[in-house]
Amino acid sequence: MLVFRALWAYRGFILGSVKREFQSKYRNSVLGAAWNILNPLSMIVVYTVIFSEVMKARLPQVEGTYAFSIYLCSGLLTWGLFAEITNSATNMFVANGNLLKKLSFPRLCLPVIVVSNALLNFAIVFGLFLIFLIVSGNFPGIAFAAMAPLLALQVAFAIGLGITLGMLNVFFRDVGQFFGIFLTFWFWLTPVVYPTSILPPEGQGYMRWNPMFRMISAYQDVLVYGRWPNWYSLWPVAMLALALCAYGLYLFRRRAGEMVDEL
Repeated sequence: MLVFRALWAYRGFILGSVKREFQSKYRNSVLGAAWNILNPLSMIVVYTVIFSEVMKARLPQVEGTYAFSIYLCSGLLTWGLFAEITNSATNMFVANGNLLKKLSFPRLCLPVIVVSNALLNFAIVFGLFLIFLIVSGNFPGIAFAAMAPLLALQVAFAIGLGITLGMLNVFFRDVGQFFGIFLTFWFWLTPVVYPTSILPPEGQGYMRWNPMFRMISAYQDVLVYGRWPNWYSLWPVAMLALALCAYGLYLFRRRAGEMVDEL
């Protein structure tokens, strides 16, 4: 409870940091924040035109002109949220070293800022994608209610991993560099831009060890197939998210003093 009270007391600092981060992206830009709409809109249009109209790509056992483009966008958008949180969290203590040494504030404000920034960006992009689903007649219906718990689980997993790596990165700077490379391999080992059905049976069996495969599949169940996700398949992700959050906070509390000296 003390942690939440401290974060609430510094809510102005958190909101101000999120606002500054958002504005700094488009400083000296003519179109400003409009790029938040133009960039994802262009991505959705490109994927829809290229895969649905030009390549005529189709998903197995799924009818619909835009099925494959929805499959791609649902995977890419949710992976993008995961990658943004983990990448930012891995470098948040190092990047804010001067701030940590000069100001006194709850250090856990930094993960909250990272998650808030990522969710703000995701909300803009996903909002456009949601409009596309409605206009194209592909809104998933009541199953869309599953998005809230799925999003909460993914954020918990991402920030738990991010805090753990962020603490390690303070003392071993190779961690941040290695994770960037690892994330690229992780992306291609997850069925984001290709369906699982193209993999051999052995490859499909190994996928159960990939927590992001379980998450992406759950999102695709909702957004592509319009059905409730397999909640039972997500319990390993939930356990892993809980373990990472607990271990990350343990490292943070034990090494917080040393972290400032190291920075």
